[in-house]
Amino acid sequence: MAVFTSDQIADFNRDGYLFVRGLFTEEEIGLLGETARNDHAMDQASSTMDDGAGNDVRLSLWNHPGEGVYGMVARCRRVVDGVEEILGEEVYHYHSKMILKDAKVGGAWAWHQDYGYWYQNGLLFPDLVSVMIAVDPATRENGCLQVLRGSHRMGRVNHILSGEQAGADMEQVDEACKRLETIQCEMAAGDALFFHSNTLHCSAANNSDHSRWALICCYNTRSNDPYKESHHPGYTPLEKVEDEMVLKVGRDDAQRSSVEFANLMEEDKSAKSLSGTEA
Repeated sequence: MAVFTSDQIADFNRDGYLFVRGLFTEEEIGLLGETARNDHAMDQASSTMDDGAGNDVRLSLWNHPGEGVYGMVARCRRVVDGVEEILGEEVYHYHSKMILKDAKVGGAWAWHQDYGYWYQNGLLFPDLVSVMIAVDPATRENGCLQVLRGSHRMGRVNHILSGEQAGADMEQVDEACKRLETIQCEMAAGDALFFHSNTLHCSAANNSDHSRWALICCYNTRSNDPYKESHHPGYTPLEKVEDEMVLKVGRDDAQRSSVEFANLMEEDKSAKSLSGTEA
C-alpha cells in the first residue's frame, strides 16, 4: 500500500519538503521520548557544538538503526516506504540523530543544506531525504525548524564553518530569503517532516521553558553509494519492519534503547574539510 498520494509527491518535488501530521501515535512517540530521556548512553554520547553566537547545540548520532525503538522508527514501513516513493528507488539508513534542544540552553542551527555537508562524504548526487520526527511539540518559541520553500531547486550552495557548524554562504541565503517563502515548521509530537537534502533549513535558539527534542532519520539511495569512506556508512541493505514493531519494542524495557552511538567529534571529518584543515 502506498504511503503517499501522487499529489503529495508532487508537493514534495515542488516545495522540497512534506509534512505528515500524526505519523506516530501518542503512545509511540511517548515511548520514544521516554526511552531517549532515560538513555544514559545517549546522554554520554551526545556532542556539543558552538552555534557561532556563544550558545551550544547538542545531538547524539548513530549510523546503524539497531534493534531498539530508535531502529524500529527508522526501519518501519510508514517511514522507509514513504522515502522510497519520494526518491523512486531502494534506500538505506545513512544515519539517525536525536537533536537535544533543551529549554533555555538549546542553541541555534545556521542556515544550511544537508547535502552541503554530506557532499564532503563522497556522495555524488543529492539523492537523500531526511525525516524529522517531533518528539516534543515544536513551536516558534522553542526554536522550531525553518525551511525555505523550493530552495532545493537552487542546487548545492557553498558551505563554510559558522562556529562549529557547517553553514551555507549567507550572501546566497539572504537573496534566497527575498524570493522564497520561509516556513516555520511547527509540529505536534508525533508529526513528521520529510525534506530534501538540498532544502535550506535552520532553527533559532530555544529561549523558552520547553524542550524541543526531535529524531531525524536520514536515508540515501542505493545508486548513490559514496565513492569514498567517511564516518557514515556506504550502502547497507535495510531490513524494513512492520509498523506495529514500534510499539512492540517500545514497550520492552530490556530492548528499546538498543543502538550503538557514534563519537561525532572524533569521527566527523566533513567539518574539518570545510574549514580547510583536513582533506
